[in-house]
Amino acid sequence: MPLSFCNNLNDMKIFLPLTFLLFLNIFTAKSQCSSGSTNVYGTNNVWIGYVYNNANLGSFQGRVNEGSAASPNFDQNFGGSNVNYPIIGGCTVQTETFSVRYRLSKTFTSGNYIFTVGGDDGYRLSLDGGSTWVINRWTDQSYTATTYTATLNGTYNMVLEYYENGGENRISFSLAAACSATENTSISGTGNTWNGYVYDGINFDIYTGMVQMGSVSDPSFDENFGGANVSYSTSGCAIQTETFSVRYRLSKTFAPGTYMFTVGADDGYRLSLNGGSSWIINNWGLHSYTTTSYSASLNGTYDMVLEYYENAVDNRISFAMQTLSLLPITLQSFTAKEKENAVQLNWNISSNSNPQSFEIERSIDATSFSAIGTVQSNSSSATQYSFTDQAPFRGTAYYRLKMTDMTGITTYSATISIRVAAASANKINIYPTIVTGNSFFVTAGSNIRNAVITITGLSGNIIAKQNAGNITAGQAVRVSTGAANTGKGIYVVIISGSDFGTTTGKIIIP
Repeated sequence: MPLSFCNNLNDMKIFLPLTFLLFLNIFTAKSQCSSGSTNVYGTNNVWIGYVYNNANLGSFQGRVNEGSAASPNFDQNFGGSNVNYPIIGGCTVQTETFSVRYRLSKTFTSGNYIFTVGGDDGYRLSLDGGSTWVINRWTDQSYTATTYTATLNGTYNMVLEYYENGGENRISFSLAAACSATENTSISGTGNTWNGYVYDGINFDIYTGMVQMGSVSDPSFDENFGGANVSYSTSGCAIQTETFSVRYRLSKTFAPGTYMFTVGADDGYRLSLNGGSSWIINNWGLHSYTTTSYSASLNGTYDMVLEYYENAVDNRISFAMQTLSLLPITLQSFTAKEKENAVQLNWNISSNSNPQSFEIERSIDATSFSAIGTVQSNSSSATQYSFTDQAPFRGTAYYRLKMTDMTGITTYSATISIRVAAASANKINIYPTIVTGNSFFVTAGSNIRNAVITITGLSGNIIAKQNAGNITAGQAVRVSTGAANTGKGIYVVIISGSDFGTTTGKIIIP
């Protein structure tokens, strides 16, 4: 056998054991990196990440850790694209077509929390061990971040999965407590002003605060929240005008009649007249700004609920109400009675009437009437009204009502009459005796020819003087206070005339 061949055999005797030992070392290290369960969750804010050698969470390679005792937040780029990424135990994975499943069991105190996950390429987040995904962007993409807000209380098994298919790579996780507000969200606005309860999330997820819409005179409004994807202030916390929702509430009393409601929004909207039990307008979907109208015959108080959500891009919600028709005023009774030298008028209307005001008119001949006062409707549900004529005619007087409804239509009541006993010949009646305006009224118990009305101070100095001409018994004469408006105090009113003599009274200017 040639010497060279023997040398080669000796070399092989040495080479074969060395090769086997090297393979054995590599195999042992590999098995150490990829051994053990992949279902163990990290604790104390430290994730356990299970690394796989393909993009489908297959071919387990080993473990890594992310987060710290102080915070579970992390941002990992794996050292760059297409490089060796070190794994616990001295192993590596090539950062191209690989994947990681991170696990963390975390206990949350009761509250609202914001999760933000970003990745290049796919990522998804679960709070129930991977059964469902609250964030799911499992697709090839450049770095993109997604936010999710949740109300949590207790321990949750969080799973964050990530894969890289090619090019750049990055995965990030951020957790923060969400701001919240404390108002009672079941309280409705009144007086045409809506209470709007604003939520983070399109499904009324996290309540952040209240806003108000409409005005004292009109519940209509048109709101664009300051623009797309900007900060919008509420009574509690500001929200970002993307993926949010609002529930508006208004308790409103309607006079009997027919009304049209028009609601418009980008995106979903719906309107209820019974507190949200059913919806007369319902366009609860993704769309550009669209409007819907609905007409209804109403009478009484309704708990209106207007709901809205915005999912992405532009946002807007609008509400408008139009009165199509109202029922007329139905007068059920109208009476007059004498009371303490005055005439008290009382009238009732039907509950389905819609009064705006009543003007009281008086006449001494049932033909020529003049207004002596006005009573405003204090609510659409009021049915009983009254007015007192403090200076009635002595003898037979006639009264009627000029009734104006909410649409401005005017109708008249039937005329009623009453006979008032004659007063003493020289008696005068002054009203109001406490004068807050610039005039008051005087009536006499008998006719006065060439009447003169004088106002003096208590010292006798003349403040104002008015020639009233001939005054008929019971006729109301308006008297200007004149210079008396310049000072507070008690003033004397003197009426004199031919064949009448002189009679005095007093007024007070507060």
